[in-house]
Amino acid sequence: KTHRDITSSSRKSRLAHFSAPSHLRYTILSATLSKELRKRHRVRSMPIRRDDEVKIVRGSKKGTIGKVSQVYRKRWCIYIEKLTKNRNNGATFRIPIHPSNVVIQKLKTTPDRDNLIARKAAGRGDPSKGKYTVSDVKK
Repeated sequence: KTHRDITSSSRKSRLAHFSAPSHLRYTILSATLSKELRKRHRVRSMPIRRDDEVKIVRGSKKGTIGKVSQVYRKRWCIYIEKLTKNRNNGATFRIPIHPSNVVIQKLKTTPDRDNLIARKAAGRGDPSKGKYTVSDVKK
């Protein structure tokens, strides 16, 4: 146990996770960014949003790329456009995907999201800190 006021009980942690209110589920339903976006924004992951372009990296639909049509916080899943299955009676239904199984390829930028990216990147510190260049090293 590392903190006096925070429980390490699996039962209590699971209860807190699955009964989390919507504003906390927003953060929990985050996905990692692609390597290019990670390099450009200096941020590892972002809460997923409608109209983000994602690539599925785990599961039977691995490799599928599409646009997020809905983030369903109550069901802990996202829906991707044109990702459907057929029932026996012929009706189509959308396949739910957990955000941890996708990688964000293209972000839908809004002013609020840009502020979040700036805050997260600032918290990571100076990218050149601790790096030696050729001019630093004396021969």
